[in-house]
Amino acid sequence: MSLQIRDQRIRKVVGHDVEIDKVASGFGFTEGPVWDPRTSSLIFSDIPGNIMRRWSAKAGIQTFRQPSGKANGNTWDREGRLVTCEHASRVIRTERDGSITVLATHYDGKELNSPNDVVVKSDGAIYFSDPTYGRNEGYGFPREVEMGFNGVYRISPDDSEVTLLASDFGQPNGLTFSLDESKLFVNDTDRGHIRVFDVKADGTVSGGDVWAEVTGEGVGAPDGMKIDSGGNLYTTGPGGIHVFAQDATDLGVIGMPEGPANFTWGGDDLRTLFVTARTSLYSTRVKVPGRRLI
Repeated sequence: MSLQIRDQRIRKVVGHDVEIDKVASGFGFTEGPVWDPRTSSLIFSDIPGNIMRRWSAKAGIQTFRQPSGKANGNTWDREGRLVTCEHASRVIRTERDGSITVLATHYDGKELNSPNDVVVKSDGAIYFSDPTYGRNEGYGFPREVEMGFNGVYRISPDDSEVTLLASDFGQPNGLTFSLDESKLFVNDTDRGHIRVFDVKADGTVSGGDVWAEVTGEGVGAPDGMKIDSGGNLYTTGPGGIHVFAQDATDLGVIGMPEGPANFTWGGDDLRTLFVTARTSLYSTRVKVPGRRLI
């Protein structure tokens, strides 16, 4: 595949071209990749298989957890514990001893739709999206929704409170903070755009204007989203991985062989971009490294 250049600035972020390597294949629908620098391995979800897997260059593919609650998005908290969104309507944390702590299942007495993607703020608060995809056959557990909306939520740093931040989405999905955490970006998959919210001192948000449209040819939609160490915003979209500058310019697209769902940076220098795309896990090299989470 090749790099589609829409703005020459992408050469300083990604490079002059890309070489896509297929790391592993034969999965149902891959999602939620997160790099573990302590073991030089990648953890990711295979939603239809109801399994989480771990890949490393030394050991290849191994089972991390099965069943997984149809796990989707994953990230690390500030203590290096894995936080996971499950389509079984749970947000969970894997403790150091391997035990599971359930962080959220309901809001206002109603079961969450199907937590999808997750990010942790520097103060320990957890932010997650809650579309309805995990109530569909194959990708979750078919059942009627209890909520009347699809929202984005915050779990307080002490895990005691779940707060609804915004509920006016088609289907909220990937989310990420700006480098200084003053902004929260959220993908709306149904509407094909990225929204931006101002983060208040108490952790709640305001605003929510459309920051950018994600457009192009090919398979894919705004799904997984992250910001690299230079403040460039990456998101999945039509044709591959779209790279946006801080001024909301779509600099170009890293073309992928399959429609991508999510991605993360890994390797010793955090310059290897790992992409979960349908049945496979891919990788490519970029110039600007990702951010270190733990």
